[in-house]
Amino acid sequence: MKLSFIGLLFTFLAALPGYHYHFPADHFNHSDYATEWWYYTGNLQDPTGHRYGFELTFFRQAIQLPPTAAASTDPVWRPDQIYLAHLALTDIDAHEFFHTERLNRAGPGLAGADINARKYWNGNWQVYWKDLAAGDQQLQAVCDRFTLTLDLTPLKPPIVNGKDGVSQKGPAPGEASHYISFTRLSAQGKLNGHFVSGLAWMDHEFFTQQPNPTLAGWDWFAIQLDNNEELMLYRLRNKSGEISPYSSGTFVDAKGAAHNLAAGEFTLTPGRLWHKYPVDWQIAIPSLELRLIEKTTLDDQELTAPSSPSPSYWEGAVTYSGTIHQKPIQGLGYLEMTGYSQPIRLGH
Repeated sequence: MKLSFIGLLFTFLAALPGYHYHFPADHFNHSDYATEWWYYTGNLQDPTGHRYGFELTFFRQAIQLPPTAAASTDPVWRPDQIYLAHLALTDIDAHEFFHTERLNRAGPGLAGADINARKYWNGNWQVYWKDLAAGDQQLQAVCDRFTLTLDLTPLKPPIVNGKDGVSQKGPAPGEASHYISFTRLSAQGKLNGHFVSGLAWMDHEFFTQQPNPTLAGWDWFAIQLDNNEELMLYRLRNKSGEISPYSSGTFVDAKGAAHNLAAGEFTLTPGRLWHKYPVDWQIAIPSLELRLIEKTTLDDQELTAPSSPSPSYWEGAVTYSGTIHQKPIQGLGYLEMTGYSQPIRLGH
């Protein structure tokens, strides 16, 4: 089955149940789907204990050109695939946040995602796969404020979120994504020439999905606990104010096995607001006997770009504390909140 768009040149594949994943190929480009992204986030420390958070994300969006434009444009510069990238650094202990972005066509090698090149890139921002089988990767991001290079080593194998190969976001066929995560990556490298280390998280999604007119936005949590377990949770918010029953999550146990969590198996309760964003949350998952309090390390981690095709959203480093099986637990991770000010277009 394919999902088609009336009046457009091509038909893209829909994210449907039963998809068979093939690695390492599925870590790279899927041009037969309209939208794709690769998300890297993480928490780092230098040898003095100074803390940082980082985000590096790559987006690919298919653009349908009118027949006359497609025929007349040089194939090298044809803007039928647009590549957007976001870069952010949170200097937690200095209470500073910086972000930037870039937009490119593929052009003569300006941006892309290619298994033969073993990388995704946008200019001199890239993630290069040093070992396709093991999943070892090298991240590089250079801008006028900082240079970040990290060696990323999977401590667990990749997992597939959702059920039967798809992460369902709504009732319609294809209202879903194929969603892969590395939930625990060892990160070691340099920030402006100084050694840093910590944990990173990587998400990769690809899909073709008609915009859902009832969706207002979502809240997404990446949680890395100090007992070697992880959680991904997302809460879809409808414009009516109700929480979508297609919200879901994934629990990854200490051995690396993924367990799907349906919307009714967890609660996400917003707390303190910073401007329009709830930056503190309470999380409860009764089946795991888990209760967590999420707190932001810095309130202002909003990515704003008035002249950009992407909307403003909040994504930043956070901490978790609470109990599991009535024993204390701590954790680190990232929180993303979208749709609080503008219609959402890109993100998790």
